[in-house]
Parts: sequence; C-alpha cells; structure tokens
Amino acid sequence: MEIEARLEDVRQRIAEAAEKSDRKADEVTLVAVSKTFDAETIQPVIDSGQRVFGENRVQEAQGKWPGLKEKTPDIELHLIGPLQSNKASDAVALFDVIQSIDREKIARALSEECAKQGRSLRFYVQVNTGLEPQKAGIDPRQTVAFVALCRDELKLPVEGLMCIPPAEENPGPHFALLAKLAKQCGLEKLSMGMSGDFETAVEFGATSVRVGSAIFGAR
Repeated sequence: MEIEARLEDVRQRIAEAAEKSDRKADEVTLVAVSKTFDAETIQPVIDSGQRVFGENRVQEAQGKWPGLKEKTPDIELHLIGPLQSNKASDAVALFDVIQSIDREKIARALSEECAKQGRSLRFYVQVNTGLEPQKAGIDPRQTVAFVALCRDELKLPVEGLMCIPPAEENPGPHFALLAKLAKQCGLEKLSMGMSGDFETAVEFGATSVRVGSAIFGAR
C-alpha cells in the first residue's frame, strides 16, 4: 500500500472509531509521527493534506523540518519524545507544541525560553501511567500538583495530558486513568493512542492520536 493510501486508511479508521463513540471525526487530531523518516518520505504525506506531525528528537527534527515548514508554513510540529533541558532553546525555536513535559527542571527551562524568544507554544504534561522506571512521564499521583505548578507559577499554557501505556498491557485502563487525571486538572486535551491502539484511544476520549508506522510503514 502506498503511503497516501495508508494515511487515508488511518483517517478512515479514526472517523469510524469516533462515530462508534458518538464523537465527530474532527474532534480527533491525527499527529503523523515522522521520526526516522527523511523529508523526501514526508513530502507525499504533506501533499495529501496532513499538517500535524510529531518528532521524537530535537536534533533529528532540525535536520529536515525547517525546509519543509518553509514550503508549507501552516504545518504544526509536535515534540513527542523526552526533552533535555539543554535542548529547550532549540525545541522552543522549532516546535509549536511540546507534549513531553515531565519534570520541574524542563518546565522551568521551557518557561524561560518562551519568554526569551517571545514564542507562545502549547504544552502537554506526559504521565507515566504504568509507573515504568525506564519510561519518561510524571507519576500519576503527582500530576495534579505538577500541572498546577506549570500553569500557575511558570505560566506555561498546559492544554492537556499525554501517555504511552506499557506495551504488554491492555491500554484501556491507562487511557481511562489519563482522562480522569485530565478532568481533575481541568484539562480538555488528551494525547493518547499510537499505531496499535489509536482506535481504542479515540473511544476513551483522545483528542489527538500519534500514528507513525501505520502511515509511514516499518522503521
């Protein structure tokens, strides 16, 4: 299947999952995860009308996105991978949305950089719903307090929560937990669901899904 056909298939599956949950398809934003793929591979997806993309690493994104964004200025670029504080300046300069805030140090660095660069980004707090030691994300029990710190003290416009459930577990309870935490924080956006489980995520209220291999093929 060509990349354009795979993109259309994913869009259709999102629409069907939304309909099943009495939601509209346009309530769910598709973030096409283009990590490890070059500009040449990404261009046909842009040509098919996709405008929201996700990358895992700042350095890799710097190598391909400035040129692509110059040609298509309305692209919205999301950082969905872990961020080191020494990369905060580059991240604020390149990305429109950062989905992976998970500790105070990085939140402070981003707040300072946004002020310094005069840029207004949107942010998500990443929650480690499975409490996996090897995975980024804040402890679910600390989420409400951390979101309050980001919004009230650091003035970061946090608009939602993000999670990556443990690979070997049923994602449903993790999506349900994220939705419950978002409600407690007064947040409306939920970034959850990837190529293997995005339809389930839509049924649990995802407002954006991060889909890579189902569009671009195996890495």
